[in-house]
Amino acid sequence: MDIRLSQCFIAVDDHDKALAFYRDVLGFEVRNDVGFEGMRWVTVGSPSQPDVEIVLEPPAANPNASPADKQAMAELLAKGMLRGVIFSTDDCDATFERIQASGAEVLQEPVDQPYGVRDCAFRDPAGNMLRFNQRPDK
Repeated sequence: MDIRLSQCFIAVDDHDKALAFYRDVLGFEVRNDVGFEGMRWVTVGSPSQPDVEIVLEPPAANPNASPADKQAMAELLAKGMLRGVIFSTDDCDATFERIQASGAEVLQEPVDQPYGVRDCAFRDPAGNMLRFNQRPDK
């Protein structure tokens, strides 16, 4: 049995701002950008990982969530309180420079961590924490 990651979801409050960041700053491909049931279905992914997609999803996208839950999710997103995503890179310092030059909010400059990676951290336009790590063999 072979089980692999296919899609993951990142909450965003503005698809256009998210696309400008994930496509133009990080260099991800736009795999889908279509209207779906009154909403917008947007997926992006790294050209080096054609089997993995990131769905950029607004907090209101869950049809089973109550209005109160949707509001709570939007408020947590606005505060940057949702869980983040960790990406790997072959050059943490160059990745940091590129993302910092875009004006993204820096949470942590590149540092060698005691658990064996060099990493840095930013917030995306919606407030999600994104970490970029480089393994020591790179």
